[in-house]
Amino acid sequence: MNTSLNWIKAMVPGLECTDQEFRDAMTLSGTKVECFNAFDKNLDKIVVGQILSVERHPDADKLVICQVNVGSENVQIVTGAPNIEVGSSGQKVPVVLDGGKVAGGHDGGALPEDGIKIKKGKLRGVESCGMMCSIEELGSSREFFSDAPEEGIYIFGDDAVVGSSAVEYLGLNDTVFEYEITNNRVDCYSVIGIAREAAATFRKPFNPPVVTKTGNDEDVNTMVSVDIEAKELCSRYVARVVKNIRLAPSPKWMQQRLMTAGIRPINNIVDITNYVMEEYGQPMHAYDYDTIAGHKIVVRTATDGEKFVTLDGQERTLDAQTLLICDGEKPVGIAGIMGGENSMITDDVQTMLFEAATFDGTNIRKTTKKIGLRTDASGKFEKGLDPENAMEAINRACQLIEELDAGDVVGGVVDVYPDPVTKKRLPFEPAKYNALLGTNVSDEDMLSYFERLEVEYDKDANELIIPTFRQDLNRDADMAEEVARFFGYDNIPTTLPKGETTMGKISFEQSIEDAASEVAQFTGFSQAMTYSFESPKVFDKLKLPADSVYRKTVVISNPLGEDFSVMRTLPIHGMLTSLSTNYNRRNKNVKLYELAKIYLAADDVNELPDERVEFTLGAFGSVDFYSMKGVIEEFLEKIGMKKKPTYDAKAGIPFLHPGRQADVYYADKKIGYIGELHPDVADTYSIGERTYIVVIDIPTVTEMASFDKKFTGIAKFPAVTRDISMVMPKELPVGEVEKIIEKRGGKILESYNLFDIYEGSQIKEGFKSVAYSIAFRAKDRTLEDKDITPVMEKIFKDLEADGIELRK
Repeated sequence: MNTSLNWIKAMVPGLECTDQEFRDAMTLSGTKVECFNAFDKNLDKIVVGQILSVERHPDADKLVICQVNVGSENVQIVTGAPNIEVGSSGQKVPVVLDGGKVAGGHDGGALPEDGIKIKKGKLRGVESCGMMCSIEELGSSREFFSDAPEEGIYIFGDDAVVGSSAVEYLGLNDTVFEYEITNNRVDCYSVIGIAREAAATFRKPFNPPVVTKTGNDEDVNTMVSVDIEAKELCSRYVARVVKNIRLAPSPKWMQQRLMTAGIRPINNIVDITNYVMEEYGQPMHAYDYDTIAGHKIVVRTATDGEKFVTLDGQERTLDAQTLLICDGEKPVGIAGIMGGENSMITDDVQTMLFEAATFDGTNIRKTTKKIGLRTDASGKFEKGLDPENAMEAINRACQLIEELDAGDVVGGVVDVYPDPVTKKRLPFEPAKYNALLGTNVSDEDMLSYFERLEVEYDKDANELIIPTFRQDLNRDADMAEEVARFFGYDNIPTTLPKGETTMGKISFEQSIEDAASEVAQFTGFSQAMTYSFESPKVFDKLKLPADSVYRKTVVISNPLGEDFSVMRTLPIHGMLTSLSTNYNRRNKNVKLYELAKIYLAADDVNELPDERVEFTLGAFGSVDFYSMKGVIEEFLEKIGMKKKPTYDAKAGIPFLHPGRQADVYYADKKIGYIGELHPDVADTYSIGERTYIVVIDIPTVTEMASFDKKFTGIAKFPAVTRDISMVMPKELPVGEVEKIIEKRGGKILESYNLFDIYEGSQIKEGFKSVAYSIAFRAKDRTLEDKDITPVMEKIFKDLEADGIELRK
């Protein structure tokens, strides 16, 4: 947000301060000034001069000698400006006198930091006392002074007074301040809002524009009607009509104020809408009344795929969330963003429909992103405007139309306002404000601050009545902040903090991740870091089927390229790429781990993508399936998951070896997978070794993990050990044996350990020999055979039921 200091002073009479003083005071009172630019900082001793005569230079074809009246005297100036011709006279031009300064040169390039000093001298032997100036030499450009010649001296109008300040005539005796306005202070996205803050800061009166009644004896309601169908997206729509439009340049004062806001003057109608938008922070739009079918306005949402051509000539494809302004037959504008080419104001316009409305800020913001079009108007609407401001703004625009004789305003106004806003009321709690701030501000001082901000006080109810334009004031902390702003942050005394101290700590999930890193590093793995951005081609490299859920990705709207166009759904590609790099650099034994984030696309259940951390291990060389399995079990034990995980060999993971893979389960819940890399995938990644992969889902194990530990004393009674040897089918996993031991071992089971697996000539074809050592212990006594035998018999019985034979 930029504002002119002169514009502010017009509403805050008596405001006298330097630019730096204004910046410091406004910043300290909460309206942060980022920077400021004084238009006249490099301009000095520049007056309005009138050319009395022009003669040819005796020694230069392109130079002329001018006699110029500068008010106090006549001076001689030599110039080469192409628009100053021999024999001409009477032109009024800006003249920098001897010893004065200008901002820059004719080329309009970068301006010198301290300007250019002009001294009396000679040009080709002829004395020149000063210099006539182009608009670029005055620090401006033809963008804002369209009447300035492309090359040559700027020519003033007849109303310029000879000898007076040329800088003041051009409105360059001004400073523009740039503010950093937070989104909750939508009232400060206007000159009136900034002026109100300045008046409160400097304790000066605030005099906003006085809007007078306008309009002839006609009634606009007989000329146009308004129907709001999307009431949840348009809280108010105000319309007025202006007949007999008379397009002309805006007056100089309006052009100068628009220029300070960075807006190029165009004509009186366009300039008035821009002027009111800056002054009130209320965007407005004008339609050619004769192009409005049925002289009716309908505010509705678009249909999916509906096409519309905006004022810039671009065809936009809309969706059902886009809010449209329509007439009786067709759309004529995208609400809050840009009007349509079919209702634009042209030089032939006779009657104009003025619109001032309030639209839902969130909807406007989403629409600008979807259609890729953001305007000054949408930038204000998306903040969430005050509906009460719309009527004042449109009446101000009509007032300016009458003052500038730009048209005949039709009487009355169309105002569709289904649910008018009411002023909020908050309890006046000075003790609470002081407690929050650590101050001792009196009730009277607080009320004086609030009065300057147009916050009323209801003494009987002891309540503060909040104006509708202050949408940010909702609770006691907000009111305390207003007190702090005008009491002065620098006046708040320094005090020691109160309250109980708390110990900082990491989250529980971060503790799990730290444990994963610790176990991985302890078991010889080095940490890797890979990109979360990937190419869709990765899914083919990993042999994923076309209907795999992992192909549903979060697509990046502005990717660096196709290779980085989607967010990864699996952590495998980055790990395999790192392993491939190491293998092809002839590193023989490589063990890497990564706490890799994956991004699962939104679905019917989750509105937003699911971002998850996956504990990923990858290795080749001196590792095998069982060493990787050991890392899993070490990690689970580290985070308090005491039971052993189970493994389902029917995982069906396409990028892993079909006979050497398994899903990992804990308490019947899948927590990850393990396996050897599929040979075809290994070839794709140029890895010539057996490669093993482990992936554990951190959010899943976090739900079951616990770092709580219970003290267990040294056992007082000895353990009893039993060894059993079995013959079982090769395809039957030993996990089935362990399930039976755990199920039938009861409370006295302490541990079990697989210590032998044998396949050979002494075992029948298709079978294997398996041996376990089982330890039993009781906490309160020494176990005897009568305690162990029934348990072992139950184990034997269940083993036989599963087709497992005991070896004698």
